[in-house]
Order: sequence, then structure tokens, then C-alpha cells
Amino acid sequence: MNNIIVTIGREFGTGGRKIAQELAQLLNVKVYDRQLLEQLKQRYNLTTEQMDKIKAQKNNWWDNFTQFYQQAAAWANQPYYNAVYVPSVTSELLYQEEERILKALAEKESCVILGRTGFHIFRDYPNAFKVFLIADMNFRRDKVGRRLNITDGNADLLIKQIDEERENFTQTFSGKSRYDARNYDLVINVTNLQPQPVAHFIAECIEHRQKLLQH
Repeated sequence: MNNIIVTIGREFGTGGRKIAQELAQLLNVKVYDRQLLEQLKQRYNLTTEQMDKIKAQKNNWWDNFTQFYQQAAAWANQPYYNAVYVPSVTSELLYQEEERILKALAEKESCVILGRTGFHIFRDYPNAFKVFLIADMNFRRDKVGRRLNITDGNADLLIKQIDEERENFTQTFSGKSRYDARNYDLVINVTNLQPQPVAHFIAECIEHRQKLLQH
């Protein structure tokens, strides 16, 4: 498989969604996240059994999905989070279906995967480049507070809640902590950095690693 898979994990309030979008534009690929996967499962009624059938089909499904993606991505790009709550635990069956969907999509083309324990799902893929974004609390508090128009205290509570839920989700389905740097190829402190230069830096790292692997 020659496709490049970029997985991006992040602390809440680091601007990971915008960075993922900027990176996807640079690489000319799609971004897959929780909201998009939920819509994808609903749109195509994707179950574990149906994934094998879909993967066996020719390009008709993929062409149709590409058109659907444009509509779904537009919804996902609405300001910040329409729903900031991320379930800490979903059923194992749903997680397995999501994993199969991501792997099927990655077989079709290069992509950027935001969250969803992507570092774990693609841990054995030599073509996967795994990133984790961190930032100091003041930066995250300010970003969350301004985007959601909430007080510093409420921003702190929300950051703590979302971070804990994501960590619980990660440990439940991967058995690992998302804060373990050994899970990633690159960990970036994005404090006081804008999304676009961060995305360019990640793209350059991917390019350099690809060159190293060719030698």
C-alpha cells in the first residue's frame, strides 16, 4: 500500500481540527473524524458484514462516497464543535465497525484521520505517520473560551472533561494512554502557533521521512 495515512491525536483546545484541515489541503486528501464517520455509517448503513461487500465493489461506491464527503465535510466544518461531548465509551461492535471503515478508506486513498485512536488502528502500517498535538493550559483556555464564548472557569471544566473522555476512550479500545509519546512519530507543542504553519511543518516532516525510507 503506497497511500499515506496521517493520524492526528490532540488535547482539547489545541486547534487540532483546523490543523488537520490545513494539512489535508496541503496533501490534497480528505479528513475523517468522528462526526464524518457517524454520517458515513448512517448514509451507507455500514455494518461489519457489509464492509467486505463494499470493499469488493468497483468504483461506483467510491465515486458516490466522494460526492457525499463534500456535503458531510461542510457540515463538520461548522464553527468549532456543534456538540463538544465525546462519548467516553461506545460499544465494542461500533468501534470495530469504525476501525474497519477507516482501514477500508485508507486502502482507497491517502487521508488524514483526526482522533478515533488512529495511532493504534494504524500502528502496524509502515505508511502511517502518527502525530499528537499538545499545548499549555492558558493557550487552550483562551481558544476554547473565545470560540464557545464561555468563562475561563467553564473552559477549564470543559477541557478537563473532554480530555478525560478522550483518554478513557483511548484506553478502553487501545489499552494505551494517548499521552505516551512512543505511540507517535511526532509530538508538537502548538502553544501560540497558528494552524497553517503547524500543518506545513507536519507536511515537511512527512516528506523528509518518506525520503529517508527510500534510502
